Amino acid sequence: MMFSKKESNQRPLPSGGVRGGLKLIIAAIIAIIFIGTFVFLWKKSQPKEVVYSEFTPETTDIQKTTIITGIIEPRNEVSVKPQISGIIAELMKEPGQTVQAGEVIAKVKVIPDMGQLSSAESRVRLSEINLKQVETDFKRTENLYEQKLVSDEEYEKARQQLRQAREEKAAADDALQVVRDGVSKSNASASSTLIRSTISGVILDIPVKVGNSVINSNTFNDGTTIATVANMQDLIFRGNIDETEVGQLSIGMPMKITIGALQNLNFDASLEYISPKATQSNGANQFEIKAAMAVAEHGQIRSGYSANAEIVLAEAKQVLSVPESAIEFSGDSTYVYVLAGSSDKKLYNRQPVETGLSDGVNIEIKKGIKAGDKVRGPQIITDDNNE
Repeated sequence: MMFSKKESNQRPLPSGGVRGGLKLIIAAIIAIIFIGTFVFLWKKSQPKEVVYSEFTPETTDIQKTTIITGIIEPRNEVSVKPQISGIIAELMKEPGQTVQAGEVIAKVKVIPDMGQLSSAESRVRLSEINLKQVETDFKRTENLYEQKLVSDEEYEKARQQLRQAREEKAAADDALQVVRDGVSKSNASASSTLIRSTISGVILDIPVKVGNSVINSNTFNDGTTIATVANMQDLIFRGNIDETEVGQLSIGMPMKITIGALQNLNFDASLEYISPKATQSNGANQFEIKAAMAVAEHGQIRSGYSANAEIVLAEAKQVLSVPESAIEFSGDSTYVYVLAGSSDKKLYNRQPVETGLSDGVNIEIKKGIKAGDKVRGPQIITDDNNE
């Protein structure tokens, strides 16, 4: 059978040739991966140059400070309490208002004790009986005196007894009014039913309402607080400091008070009290401190604000310093690495130094290096080092 030339050219290739081409491609890919991995591992195994940051010693001021957390409060906060027991009939003031000493804050309606009321009424009745008898005796003596039948001495004695009886009657009436109403006609201006502020200042709190029962202070009870009043122009900062730092404090040290609630408002203060006794707080010994604040009239300050006090524990002015990260600590000794020469490959010499005050960032160098030296700092970490 005869085939045409066209038909013979369209015959498929043998399957063995295709498989051979695929094998060559796969082998080439494996070789590339193997060579790339080898090159990568070889590069990683090569030592890289270590690069360090460098610092130049500077002359600066160094301060060691501490931050104390505490609160703002008035130096004197007075609780106004009633002198009698009763019920709040009226409140004349509200928290936040300013009062003067002696100004009325509230009025109390007296609820009399029945035993005291009965005794006072009995005293009034007895004084009336006694007064009537004395008046009768005086009239008799007066008539006899006009007839010159009694002496001047007896007449004066009778008149004195009449005065005493009238005074006893008035005193009994006053006592009854005080027991029944809490006030008498003779002492209305100093009535114990009117609760007055004992100091001039701002009312911080009125914890009672109209209708509340209140009691006066006695042996068995502190009494009900009608209002709390304080002078908000005489404020103190009160906080606690750790025992590791309290030994560096002294009375009169300046402080900087920051109140975060008032957009970081700052005030100057002076340390005026350090507690002689520690208190336990979270397993650590803490000492209470108080500082007098220099406060101009500022209506935004409120009692109980949280605040931070910054106090300088130690200070060194215009001293040579380097970052503390450049210092190597070895036992009781300290060292820095100083750049030696100016060759392309940087070499550093280990140099002992004497250090001083540190603020946690910079540290004072007393001797060992000079201002123009280049000091090695921490190693610079690059992306290559993180691979």
